[in-house]
Amino acid sequence: MRTPFRTRRTVLTSGAAALVLTLTVSPAATADTNRPPQQGGSLVLIGGGLKDDNAQVYGEIIERAGGDRARIGVITASSVPASQDPYADDPDRCSNSECNGAYYADVFKRHGAADAQWVPVDLDRIDNADADAVVRQVNSMTGFFFGGGDQSRYLTTLLNGAEHTDSKVLAAIRAKLAAGAVVSGSSAGAQIAAGADMVTGGESYQGLRDGSSPGYFEDVTRLGYEPKGGFGFLRSGLIDTHTGAYGREGRAMRLAADTGHDRVYGLEENTALLVEHPGSPRERVRVIGPSGVAVFDLRRARVHEGPEPAEAGGEAKRATWSLAGVRYDYLTEGDRYDPRLRLAFPATGKRPLAPRSTTPVPANTDVFYSVANPAGAPYSFLTTARALAATRAQRTAEATTYEDGPRFTVTFTKEPGFTTWSGDGTTPQTLTGLSIRVAAQ
Repeated sequence: MRTPFRTRRTVLTSGAAALVLTLTVSPAATADTNRPPQQGGSLVLIGGGLKDDNAQVYGEIIERAGGDRARIGVITASSVPASQDPYADDPDRCSNSECNGAYYADVFKRHGAADAQWVPVDLDRIDNADADAVVRQVNSMTGFFFGGGDQSRYLTTLLNGAEHTDSKVLAAIRAKLAAGAVVSGSSAGAQIAAGADMVTGGESYQGLRDGSSPGYFEDVTRLGYEPKGGFGFLRSGLIDTHTGAYGREGRAMRLAADTGHDRVYGLEENTALLVEHPGSPRERVRVIGPSGVAVFDLRRARVHEGPEPAEAGGEAKRATWSLAGVRYDYLTEGDRYDPRLRLAFPATGKRPLAPRSTTPVPANTDVFYSVANPAGAPYSFLTTARALAATRAQRTAEATTYEDGPRFTVTFTKEPGFTTWSGDGTTPQTLTGLSIRVAAQ
């Protein structure tokens, strides 16, 4: 079963009795009343693929944790434990929670942290999540880093069952964040910061075609989510990771529409979203790193659902789905964003770029970088958006999914107020106010 909109208004059209839904944010999308707001500290959320030489991101985490006095607690419970790693005894091949924790601890020390320690909680050590000794270790830290893997393991190890309440270790980390500490994470370690309806998996095409469902699924293409969410450190929007590298823009928009959220932060690889004063009216974000962060704003979006047109004399086929009126901002290094005002502020030194090219936007027949397409290219959605921004020959551009049955068309439109920003005066970098429509053909 799919969770419906928690608040909505419906309009029945004539003819096929299609349904139009105007999205409004649900209470669960903005607040978890069982948890205190995270007001004092900051979050550094990386979209995965964090390189060990990314001095900018590691340096930001360390600086916020106290600079040369920083003490970083590394949590890697999303990795398999040593008991499930066939290479656990091989330091060159191991990939379990303990050896991954040692790896990140070493990287933080090489980047200047005074100390970095693995916090020994994983599937082999679930009881440690309520151990007083581990709580004391956490309380001695000035910052935290959650590694990548499978975010479901974080739920299993650091939350208490169906109640979804904090273990003692997670409660201590939450209190440190509220008191001013930095909490960071990459890939699953960023995803777990989400509040209600945290994504658990899925591909864009199948998500658009079939919608989302609560749970975890063996079918990795099926769009799933955890209704109770992750740790709830960030609640001003859903979070997705590896966005352009894995073509996840489609699944991000579909999940938000299905679950009543009106914003998604799509984090790119090796790049961080810095969130200051999370959960407070002063919450602000900034982008750090070489790629960017996509912000999908569904506040004025409209969903249309209805049956596919029947062939002559035939029956209606599967229901079709479309989404219109999504605002798309793509923010890059140094750009800031105010979640309350929903305004982007390009970095100092970037200037509006007047398009000069008259070259048409190249055709794009795989807008979400399908795993089924051996010739596909990552960042395909962004490539079309930037090509449209760079030309004065077109106000709109269309791109399609690789798959059909149905095939989805994504329409990019330069609405009034759309602006592209550049630091070099020639290349579109930051995009603000592009309108997105996704519709089944």
